[in-house]
Amino acid sequence: MARLEIRKDGDPVLREKAKQVPKVTKRIQKLLNDMEETMYAADGVGLAAPQVGVSERVVVIDVGDGPLHLINPEIIEAQGRDIDSEGCLSFPGVYGYVERAARVKVSYMDRGNKEKRLEATGLLARALQHEIDHLDGILFVDKATQLETTGRETEQRQGD
Repeated sequence: MARLEIRKDGDPVLREKAKQVPKVTKRIQKLLNDMEETMYAADGVGLAAPQVGVSERVVVIDVGDGPLHLINPEIIEAQGRDIDSEGCLSFPGVYGYVERAARVKVSYMDRGNKEKRLEATGLLARALQHEIDHLDGILFVDKATQLETTGRETEQRQGD
């Protein structure tokens, strides 16, 4: 596994709509492993492939229950609303309040090319929405209110 460079605000890949992955290959498996290592090394809870310069619909998330690897994730149902603070590894030291759905249902393909569904609430629901936004070129700062800068670029909280 290898740690990848996390792209920062201003990198054009962060604004691209990522491409669908037709099937999980050895290259995608390696990308997932490298993204997981990169996310943990940066103390994040999620990482989308565009954040490491790969414009493909691949996401890694771990909110404390072990890693989730999602290929071509799509929100198929959203309910309620929840407002909470978010940060992002591509915007070190920047936080803001973002309104998200309180509950989501997501369809995706797993590492074994199997179609799956996942229902989530709380931090997992927020992380799923945040990372799927990345795949569409939408950044949390586009939706955030009360943006704040901590002045410490290495500090991370809820967010990827």
